[in-house]
Amino acid sequence: MLQVDFQKQLDHFRLTMQFELDKEILALVGSSGSGKTTLLNCIAGIVHPDAGEISLNGRTFYKEEHKPLKIQSRKVGYLFQDYALFPHLTVEQNILYAVPKKSDIAHITELTKILGIKGLLGKYPHQISGGEKQRVALTRSLAAQPDILLLDEPFSALDDANRDRCQSELLRIHEQWQIPIIFVTHRIADAEKLADRMMRIEKGQMTEETVR
Repeated sequence: MLQVDFQKQLDHFRLTMQFELDKEILALVGSSGSGKTTLLNCIAGIVHPDAGEISLNGRTFYKEEHKPLKIQSRKVGYLFQDYALFPHLTVEQNILYAVPKKSDIAHITELTKILGIKGLLGKYPHQISGGEKQRVALTRSLAAQPDILLLDEPFSALDDANRDRCQSELLRIHEQWQIPIIFVTHRIADAEKLADRMMRIEKGQMTEETVR
């Protein structure tokens, strides 16, 4: 169970978030610059709130006046909007970069099959398409077997065919892994197709929530 209750002052408004999320898919929608990515960054530990608390499955990520839990200790999978693949590393090296040394990687082999990238492992990011980069980045975000998955505009750069394929793969992974997933999207159709819950954020405030 993810428990979020925090405040963070941004340039033009105060981000105030309070919600709980079980093993569900939550879609975040709203205008650009409304605080959606900052919410993901606070959960991941890239940004720290000013006050409040964030916890997952009883582990405290952030608590006011306490030292925040380190990023690498949070077991958070994060797919960035630009995918953030290392250009000088092969696909395989990009994926394994996220995995602690001496870890069992049998699940990664299975992920490469599920996401259809087994034939790309020896290639470099500049040699693969946008849809393939998205699937590589998703594999990397899952490689360390996270307890929660965060996705920032994961389908924005994809054409319709690749979007449908990646969405089907995401639903399959969620069914198998049973972890909370939060994704940011500007497309209401994506939210309606994938999410158990949809939350609209405007100027740092949750303005409405829809449960499917």
